[in-house]
Amino acid sequence: MTDEEILAEFRDADALLEGHFILSSGLRSSRYLQCARVLMDPKRGSRLAEALAARLPAALRDRIGAVVSPAMGGVIAGHEMARALGVPAMFVERPTGTFELRRGFRLEPGTPVLMMEDVVTTGLSSREAMAAIRAAGGDVIAAAALVDRSNGAASFDVPFFPLIRLEVPSYDADSLPPELAAIPAIKPGSRAAA
Repeated sequence: MTDEEILAEFRDADALLEGHFILSSGLRSSRYLQCARVLMDPKRGSRLAEALAARLPAALRDRIGAVVSPAMGGVIAGHEMARALGVPAMFVERPTGTFELRRGFRLEPGTPVLMMEDVVTTGLSSREAMAAIRAAGGDVIAAAALVDRSNGAASFDVPFFPLIRLEVPSYDADSLPPELAAIPAIKPGSRAAA
């Protein structure tokens, strides 16, 4: 799947939005990818996950024992990736502000885990999810995401495999370009802005 084919999937799902958006990191942007929209079609979600799974090195793919995602945004992306890889899917959530495995999910000590996100902007949620996976006994061997919109800023201590990288500028609220400042800001994501 080419980058243009991937973007076409987002456009066809009305998931590539234009305006003034408050990201979960607290930064502002003129473009927003609403992965929930692209993933609401199971066939589309499956196509995207299969395309990403095919990009993973074979030796890595063969080692993955589970896919764990941060809730809420990563749940469907992680489930589809686990389906593509033929391994169990789990998610971490923040009942008290810190990610943890719940709902009877558990990892056998040393289970090789792929941490799967929908969109990475700063990488903070991904790093927090990886810490929770390790605390639960998992061995995070790689991270993946449908979209990396970090502009190269997100870094992890494991290999990172995004399906597509989008260079989308983001700004502090007090450093907005005039054309963005003139548009009312909306918060489309599932997590309160930082």
